[in-house]
Amino acid sequence: MTLLRAAARDFSVALEASGTVAALSSIDVKPQVSAQVLQVHVKEGQFVQRGQLLFTLDARADAANLKKAEAQMQKDEATLADARRQLARNQDLLAKNFISQGVVDTAQANVEAQQAVVAADVAAIDAVKVQLSFARISAASGGRVGPIAVFAGSSVGPSGPAMLTITQIDPVAVGFSLPQRNLPDALKALASGTGVVSAVLPDSPASGPAVRKGKLSFVDSAVDPSSGTVKVKALFANKDQGLWPGAYVTVKMELQSLPEVIVVPQAAIVQGARGTAVFVAGPGNVAAVRPIKILASAGTEAVVSGLKAGERIVLDGRQNVRPGTVLIERAADAGRGASGPRGGAPGAASAASGTASSAASGAASGPAAAASRGARAS
Repeated sequence: MTLLRAAARDFSVALEASGTVAALSSIDVKPQVSAQVLQVHVKEGQFVQRGQLLFTLDARADAANLKKAEAQMQKDEATLADARRQLARNQDLLAKNFISQGVVDTAQANVEAQQAVVAADVAAIDAVKVQLSFARISAASGGRVGPIAVFAGSSVGPSGPAMLTITQIDPVAVGFSLPQRNLPDALKALASGTGVVSAVLPDSPASGPAVRKGKLSFVDSAVDPSSGTVKVKALFANKDQGLWPGAYVTVKMELQSLPEVIVVPQAAIVQGARGTAVFVAGPGNVAAVRPIKILASAGTEAVVSGLKAGERIVLDGRQNVRPGTVLIERAADAGRGASGPRGGAPGAASAASGTASSAASGAASGPAAAASRGARAS
């Protein structure tokens, strides 16, 4: 059987879950006017920047309407200029007492009315320009162009299908679920900005690292009562496009860091009728049951209380150990090594195969009961 020493070190409590890559935004591009497509400026699968031209539509009718509106404004501006001249002449005649004040007031009203007409012409021109701008369809955000559903000569309209879809690839989000018990840790990490999340790709991409580091960006506002989990998201940089929307990844999230705690393999822990315990090699290499409490666990390791750093515990073969059994180290196995990652100096041992009595689950009887029946060294 195998012995190892309990190690005191810093321990990161992490949660592992399955996640799904999701785009931060996916925009369906549709025209705002009914027209014919004159030119397609992008290709399927192309990456575009915000504001980049995608399509040009037939806008000859709107261009003609713009010229018509501009001509109307020129006409109204000429009428306004004449009204202002009439007002100036009437004011001179009023100063010489040739006309009444009412004539001047009427001329003033004509000028103000014509000013309003010109202002309406300006608004009409702006409206036609807006309509004309719809003929140039640009990207509302950066991303990757999906399948293009139209071609030059196609007739399109606001009620028709999307012309194409732009999906944002960088940055990208990874969504996964956390157990309800870890919700306080997630909220604390989100508030402090320290929520580090790793995404492990199932297959290493052609370029870029197989493990990505991201940051927790979202925690859902409600726990799913059917599963007892809460949905969360993490944000990842994705310049090399190693994370693709819809792909599955393994997510590891660091919940907290415990400094200088006692760490043991979970395989060494015995669950008995009287609680959780481990077998410890005491004075004279006599096996004893040591009650412990599991404070945290991650992977194959657990943080426990009730042990001291350097104490030797039984790892493999503990099913054959009883309280009071004499453990004898074997020189042949001493160099084999038995501790887990960063564990203390291990030793290999075998238990005496005597018939020492034990309690339920190897933890109910004490050393005295076993010693009364004796133990034979192997």
